[in-house]
Amino acid sequence: MCKIKVIGAGLAGCEAAYALAERGHKVALYDIKPSRFTPAHSDGNFGELVCSNSLKGNDPYTNACGLLKQEMRELGSLIVEAADSTRVPAGGALAVDRGDFAAYITAKITSHPNIEVVCEEVKELPSDEWCIVATGPLTCDALAEDIKEKLGGDLHFYDASAPIVSRDSIDMNFAFVGDRYGRGGDDYINCPLNKEEYGIFVRELLSAERAILHDFEKGEIFEGCMPVEVMAARGGDTLRFGPFKPVGLRDKDGNKFYAVLQLRKENAEGQAYNLVGCQTNLKFPEQKRVFSLIPALRGAEFLRYGVMHRNTYINSPQHLNADFSLKCDQKIFFAGQMTGVEGYVESAASGLMCALHMDRKLKGLAPVVPDNTCVLGALSAHISGANANFTPMNANFGILRASEEKIRDKKERYKYLAERSLWYIAGYKQLLNKD
Repeated sequence: MCKIKVIGAGLAGCEAAYALAERGHKVALYDIKPSRFTPAHSDGNFGELVCSNSLKGNDPYTNACGLLKQEMRELGSLIVEAADSTRVPAGGALAVDRGDFAAYITAKITSHPNIEVVCEEVKELPSDEWCIVATGPLTCDALAEDIKEKLGGDLHFYDASAPIVSRDSIDMNFAFVGDRYGRGGDDYINCPLNKEEYGIFVRELLSAERAILHDFEKGEIFEGCMPVEVMAARGGDTLRFGPFKPVGLRDKDGNKFYAVLQLRKENAEGQAYNLVGCQTNLKFPEQKRVFSLIPALRGAEFLRYGVMHRNTYINSPQHLNADFSLKCDQKIFFAGQMTGVEGYVESAASGLMCALHMDRKLKGLAPVVPDNTCVLGALSAHISGANANFTPMNANFGILRASEEKIRDKKERYKYLAERSLWYIAGYKQLLNKD
């Protein structure tokens, strides 16, 4: 039996390695951790979350990422299992304790008898070897250059992470707990601003000094991780209709507010909170100065500042088949953000699909690529379909095949699409198990 090489122990790589190991294959999982770290990583465990601790909405009938997670649950996803086991309160979202989440994944990987972990940098694509490349958006330079040379160039975009503050340093005299529309209990700390406070915050945010990007780092910013200062530059009310939206948030006295910043738990103990929607590229001292203008954060202790970094992805429609294998070498698969799927769950999903497809190839079975009835199939179509202006894609209901009959009500339409998707996945799972 050949040993499959999986390069990268992030979400996609761990998902792929575990799925293959569970199906009886021997796997060598390569990563530079714990001897070295990329500029965005600091935890020696695998599956480290960088930008946020939220895996987005969890309801499959109202949220496409929630639907994707349910599809993955049905197919035995390690990453979703880890998230379910280490979740922290976050209303309708599936948020996790980052440390526990990474530790859970690492324990599953290192204890599996079919997985060998190799702490070593891989500097080039292998030849005549079964391999999954899941090195993520911060692929080491040597391998990135080799991929670029062999695939004729690369593309990239930029995203950012939000600051994290200490719970004890939040002034609750100027904040209140609760989720939007009263859903989810007391999962969020809400920091309200009146019109004057909001105006000052936006003005200072726009005038604050940003971290300088080198020429090679300047490029497109992905909408899903738009820095808060870039959003604010689009108009004074942009934040009030976005991450600072006050709709559905009232304090215990029933008061409404002009704008509200929400804080979400970073860990199970509730000792650290993330500034929701406040990804930023401001210099660190400027982050402290500007965010401290929010009344509840005037004395905030910043445990981690937001950072901006480059995410690299290949021109997948040009280079990948729908099963995530290279058109020029079908023993090599790509998974994760490098393929042009954007988001934690989407990245893990691509790793799961790589494993399922490679498993069938190695067993001499015919490929079975899901269609766009389900989110897994729709993402597969996105990375392999003709697209002259290919850009990263999140899970969303818009990429699913339209309902057979026009359903005007959005809630009913999403419910129908979700039910149809889960019905399809049940059949897909049966087909995989049958073979």
